Amino acid sequence: MTTRHIDTMTQSPDPFWKRLSLDEMTREQWESLCDGCAKCCLQKLEDEDTSEIFFTNIVCDLLDLEHCRCTHYKDRSIRVPNCVTLTTDDLRDPYWLPPSCAYRLLAEQQDLPDWHPLNHQGDTGPMILGGHTIHGRVVREEDADDWEHHLIDWV
Repeated sequence: MTTRHIDTMTQSPDPFWKRLSLDEMTREQWESLCDGCAKCCLQKLEDEDTSEIFFTNIVCDLLDLEHCRCTHYKDRSIRVPNCVTLTTDDLRDPYWLPPSCAYRLLAEQQDLPDWHPLNHQGDTGPMILGGHTIHGRVVREEDADDWEHHLIDWV
């Protein structure tokens, strides 16, 4: 038996992220792309010569480590000036986002990973069970010493 997801808002056989461009999405659709992995909250180092990004296991002090969510989401960019409030303009060259990030994947004309919550009616279980979050793997910025000692390769 072949099954397919029906987007109940439009009765279309294709979900919104396959039908709409990032620019066409509603605010609710845009926000739902975030899987809650919190990998975007990992502090990064960038090689100035090559633009290569190196992820660390250091996270912003605003991150709730238990739930992988920002404790001040609405005003995060005010509290942390280098925190990006992601827009479609930022996705013209999304090299700095984690490779599994839905925004990056869609900007690069790729599909969401099988474990993404949108593929499971919002259930984060497959993502969590698959180890696709930062939960239990990070330290707060205030507790980190030399960032170069915190480089990781699991992103």
